[in-house]
Amino acid sequence: MPSGHGKSLWALLLFLLIRRLQGSCQSAGLCCPGRNLSCVTQGWRLDRSYGDCFCDQACVSTLDCCHDYNTACPAVPCLVSEWTHWSGCAEPCRATVRVRQRMILDEARNGAPPCPALQENAGCAEYHDQERQCRQTLVPALITTGGYGNARKKREAPENGDIAGYCVEFQLTSLTEGCHRSVGVHTRWMQYLREGHHVCVECQPPALSAGQTHCSGDGENATEDGNVSLQWQAVGNPRCRGLWKRVRRQDSCSCPSVHSFLFI
Repeated sequence: MPSGHGKSLWALLLFLLIRRLQGSCQSAGLCCPGRNLSCVTQGWRLDRSYGDCFCDQACVSTLDCCHDYNTACPAVPCLVSEWTHWSGCAEPCRATVRVRQRMILDEARNGAPPCPALQENAGCAEYHDQERQCRQTLVPALITTGGYGNARKKREAPENGDIAGYCVEFQLTSLTEGCHRSVGVHTRWMQYLREGHHVCVECQPPALSAGQTHCSGDGENATEDGNVSLQWQAVGNPRCRGLWKRVRRQDSCSCPSVHSFLFI
């Protein structure tokens, strides 16, 4: 039979075991989000000290968790649904966005990473609405320096001399940083482009396709909405592009040479 000393030792161990089990998150039924000072019990902490111990999410950083916090309150990751199908474009005949969404099925708990984004946007463009084909606001105007026209006028002059060119004045409203980084001999003209400047773009007969009366992207069909933004793209540098607004159409261009361009 165990001696009196042995009985005392076993009694002490049993007492400590009972207190350990009683002073725990599991026995107290506690698991709390964030910092919650009421989410507390008496028991052993993770650092093997005895006293007030917590079962809230913040105890991990304050180092005062109850000894069984990690097993009684395991991190539960956020569970989300599958993505929905992409929506249609927000607006027809404009460069806009489409959307897809998902929903939270189970919130993240006990220090798990927060739920991921529930909505994604992507670029979108529809060239037809329900009733008609879109105007040319989605088609970027391809432009190059006006100096290119000197040779083109002679080389590609149409046989039908009745087709006359014209000029369109635009105001630049935005452009990419790639324009200012154009250092090549044939792309240096892009460095002179600035937001707010007015530029002239000439439509020469060689740029007209068969049966056309105006150059692609010149905004001819968008004049009913004076505030519509039109897209342009510099030829020779795909990183140089932006938006402009049509100001007016003229018979000939009158802008400085650095602000005079051609439709391609």
